Amino acid sequence: MGSRGTAFAETMLGTVRLTGEAEARPVRLDLAVRSDVLVLPHRTTTAAVTGRVRIRGITDDPQATGELEISPLARRRIRYRLEFTADGRRCTLDGWKSVSLRRPVRSLTLLPYTLSADGREIGRGTLRFPLATGLLPCLTGWRFPRHGEGARQLAPRWDGTPGRTEVWYATLTDPTDGTGLWLHHEMVAPTDGSPARVHGWIALFPSEGPVEHARFGPAPRPSSPPFSSPSPPQTGEGARQLRGTAGPYTWNLTEHPVGEPLYTFPRWAWRHGLLPAAQMLPAAASRYTGTINHPGGVLHLDDAPGATARIYGHGNARRWAWLHADLGHGDVLEAVAAVSRKPGLDRLPPLVFLRLRHRGRTWPRSALRPAVGWAGPGRFTANIALPVWTLTGRTPLRRIRVTVTQPQERTLALEYTDPDGSRAVCRNSEAADATVVLERWWGRWRPEASWTLAGTAHAEVGDR
Repeated sequence: MGSRGTAFAETMLGTVRLTGEAEARPVRLDLAVRSDVLVLPHRTTTAAVTGRVRIRGITDDPQATGELEISPLARRRIRYRLEFTADGRRCTLDGWKSVSLRRPVRSLTLLPYTLSADGREIGRGTLRFPLATGLLPCLTGWRFPRHGEGARQLAPRWDGTPGRTEVWYATLTDPTDGTGLWLHHEMVAPTDGSPARVHGWIALFPSEGPVEHARFGPAPRPSSPPFSSPSPPQTGEGARQLRGTAGPYTWNLTEHPVGEPLYTFPRWAWRHGLLPAAQMLPAAASRYTGTINHPGGVLHLDDAPGATARIYGHGNARRWAWLHADLGHGDVLEAVAAVSRKPGLDRLPPLVFLRLRHRGRTWPRSALRPAVGWAGPGRFTANIALPVWTLTGRTPLRRIRVTVTQPQERTLALEYTDPDGSRAVCRNSEAADATVVLERWWGRWRPEASWTLAGTAHAEVGDR
């Protein structure tokens, strides 16, 4: 299974006094920490740090990078070194917590530091870990991912059982002109035991002009991977390749995964197939570089945001909605709402599976929590319709409202055939609009974060 690493998120608040200034400026760090090995207190561990540095009046840099030296017993310190951009200069924040066994709480929460630019000191400050608001989220946010977990989830998993569908799909947005892209590769194993087939399509959603698409297949499934063109992303660490052809379209893309896997459905449901279908992202987000040749010319992609996702199950739901929203700064929202075709389950309202990766943490912590919920106003609900559909839900301390708009001119209708031969229609837009509002309970509901996506949300509504 491979060795485990360590990942957690941390927020620190404080001030800095710049050289020559009388007043201190407020500072906030929102950091995601990741190590390839287990962090153990008796040894020294170096971890990579990414995150957001905010200093009032001079910077709000979401692309900060650096490293964390964690050595609470061996060296009695936890050292932070971050680099970020402020006022057009490359700055470095350098400091450490001096661990004291006599005063462990204070020493583990207090970080004095210096701020430098161009090799000289420009300020000094102090940061504190907010125990009242930060301790519980930090403790519950620790993860111990296995190396290569996301890459392994890209491997084909069909075992020859009739009545199964297996899907790889990638959706992304060209950051230059806003064109959306949908690559879909699907294997269908009919319930009557006839040979499995592969098929799929490519679709382009230009910011101006009609949606374009072309299909490939159906064709017999090869006896072993890689699949016939276009192939699912190659397994392995690091970058992956997506190459293929469909009609007049050809593509050659390199995918750079970002972040840990994101299980929209419970992990056990994906691993063991205990639900009618399950979906997940081998990486919460990816960046794509490469070219797409199409009848109108060549689309050049450079660091285009998006994601590759996987589906495995018995076919499509009776009715469903799906959203992938890259919210920027490493934040991602993935949501599926569906009404099953299984007898009994088809009488239920849409079950919601929603995961928000925000500031390095995933909410709700349990992937099953939005689907089971509880009776009354606390449950997660979906109103599936077109051109506008919505999701709402809450846990004891947070609630969320999501509104998705799929304009007709930016939506493509395509037909699916399930393993049992029944048909469904999906209406997909890789250029949808979305608003996401997250609130937190502090004696009353108060805004925590909000996002607005204009033409960059990836969404779909399907029915029969």
